[in-house]
Amino acid sequence: MEMIRFENPPCSNVDNLLDSYTSSVLNVLDTIAPVKVKMVNNRQKAPWRSEDSVRAQKRECRKAERKWRKSKLQVHCEIYKEVLCEFNQILRGEREKYFSKIIANCRNNSRVLFSTVNRLTNPPVSLPLELISTSKCNEFAIFFYDKVQGIKNAIISTTQIPTLPPARHLELTHFTPVTDKTIEEIISGLSSCTCCLDELPTRFLKSVLTSLLPQLVQFVNISFETGAFPKALKTAVIKPLLKKSSLDPKVLNNYRPISNLPFLGKVLEKVIYQQLTYFLLSNNVFDTFQSGFRPHHSTETALIKVTNDIRMNTNAGKVSVLVLLDLSAAFDTVDHGILLHRLENWVGISGTALNWFKSYLEDRTYFVEIGNCVSDKISMTCGVPQGSILGPLLFNLYMLPLGQLINSNNVSYHNYADDTQIYVSLTAGEHGPVDTLCHCIEQISLWMQNNFLQLNSDKTEIIVFGPQTQRQGVISHLESLALKPKNQVRNLGVIMDSDLNLNSHIKAITSSAFYHLKNIAKIRGIVSKPDLERLIHAFVSSRLDYCNGLLTGLSKRAVRQLQYIQNAAARVLTKTRKYDHISPVLRSLHWLPVTQRIEFKTALLVYKSFHGLAPKYISDMLEPYEPSRALRTSGRGLLVVPRVNNKHGEAAFQFHAAKMWNSLHEDVRQASTLTMFKSRLKTA
Repeated sequence: MEMIRFENPPCSNVDNLLDSYTSSVLNVLDTIAPVKVKMVNNRQKAPWRSEDSVRAQKRECRKAERKWRKSKLQVHCEIYKEVLCEFNQILRGEREKYFSKIIANCRNNSRVLFSTVNRLTNPPVSLPLELISTSKCNEFAIFFYDKVQGIKNAIISTTQIPTLPPARHLELTHFTPVTDKTIEEIISGLSSCTCCLDELPTRFLKSVLTSLLPQLVQFVNISFETGAFPKALKTAVIKPLLKKSSLDPKVLNNYRPISNLPFLGKVLEKVIYQQLTYFLLSNNVFDTFQSGFRPHHSTETALIKVTNDIRMNTNAGKVSVLVLLDLSAAFDTVDHGILLHRLENWVGISGTALNWFKSYLEDRTYFVEIGNCVSDKISMTCGVPQGSILGPLLFNLYMLPLGQLINSNNVSYHNYADDTQIYVSLTAGEHGPVDTLCHCIEQISLWMQNNFLQLNSDKTEIIVFGPQTQRQGVISHLESLALKPKNQVRNLGVIMDSDLNLNSHIKAITSSAFYHLKNIAKIRGIVSKPDLERLIHAFVSSRLDYCNGLLTGLSKRAVRQLQYIQNAAARVLTKTRKYDHISPVLRSLHWLPVTQRIEFKTALLVYKSFHGLAPKYISDMLEPYEPSRALRTSGRGLLVVPRVNNKHGEAAFQFHAAKMWNSLHEDVRQASTLTMFKSRLKTA
């Protein structure tokens, strides 16, 4: 790799610089690893059988077998059995190593882990042979293009909804040049996935990174200096993925386009992402109630905020109406001109930095790949690049005016990427807030049209929360406005019902967790115990932990169902019998029971809110206790526990979190670091 050098490239042109890098890499590869054509047997072979130790032991096994069959002696039969037993042991060991390597490499990629386990437990579904052709690839490419254009062309621009960009005192006019250390850290931290557009496999690039760093740093800095994104990195390869195995593989609409981009493009995007995020945070550009793709924000923090508001409204005897808005292909219909206008006027990006984003968005293409067949390239005239690092962040900035619009209607809201939820509260017999909500929905629909986003009214859902006696009047008024409330809705992966008891959600968790646990149990014999535990945490524990901050204050009966899942997982891992006592097993595994996991998550979120590691809307729900005069409780980090009237108030985050936090020992609350806090909390 030391042979790779830029051949006197013009430093003012990033495209020529990338071409020089590519040609140098290919020349070196052709020298040390020239392409060879080889006939490959289509018969699938277990990859772990190719290891030298397995092949050597297999030869010994065949040798012992031939000797026994020739002599027919019992002693040779026993020798053959011993060698065969050794062969099986070696085979099992190599198989465990193979899966251990996959699990270790994909521990942070649940999608790859799921596909690996699914491939082991269920036979893979192969695409029909008639789909593997150039003509079919072109058909897919045109279908995906027409689908997006059909949505955008159906949007009729109407009267503009006025939104005023906030005043910006600082501007981002250029990006800061990077150092070798920055690029090394970024490349090491990125996933090792490789696509057909990469000259070097990502794992190989990482292994020879030291030799390539000077060239890569020069490449990134020239891109910043000239405000240009290389044209060769603007092409994406699309692989159609069947949405469900039960769907008809011959229907194009049953496929989801999975986009892959060149690795070097992702490196460049990651550098921009870091610098842009720092600028956005420093200048308070983000919408407070936008939780998608932001540090310290998650679906859980978003739902905690919304459910807390609803529970506190119910505690006050009010009814809450929640509307979940659904957008059709929102990331794909983003208008580039409007996005650049947002970056300039709402964010404060100008000069070379703005030119870089313009270059990044324009002249992008994609092609479809199925097997060894590819389609012609198709131009992308709108949308943020799918599978990119910058795409989700740019979409958040595109949606900035929406929060201002909703606020102007005095309606509460929360956004997570393209999922928007708005809600109001009202007392019995009051209709004004519902009318305001309907007016707000109309304005949002108009704003969406003006920004080439399609609001899907068929999938927009409404649900009413509050005392049973008061809900019916609100539901009747909504129905008179042609709105049909539901008894339960799925909100960011959590099933919410009108009573907020989350019984349907717990039932769904139970069903999903046991399904995955059953699949994991099938492969228990071919993976090591540590890897089995990793799989259980990835597929079962993750479901128990997902948004478990919403489970505070629920009945013991409801939480007990989740505890059954954890008990079953512990039995699968340790091979404990059905009627053996499970508590000692959980302690030996250092697994916190479900109730304690919920308390642990709540306490952790409170600690993070005190130390700037949680969203502002979480911190605003927690009021530090300040006594009116000097007391022993001063400076102990206590919280004000709000007064509540019923079980809904007791289940609200701001009540339960404050009460639980105050019950912790002072040494736990005063921990100086997050690691220390976790350690003290577990042993408290």
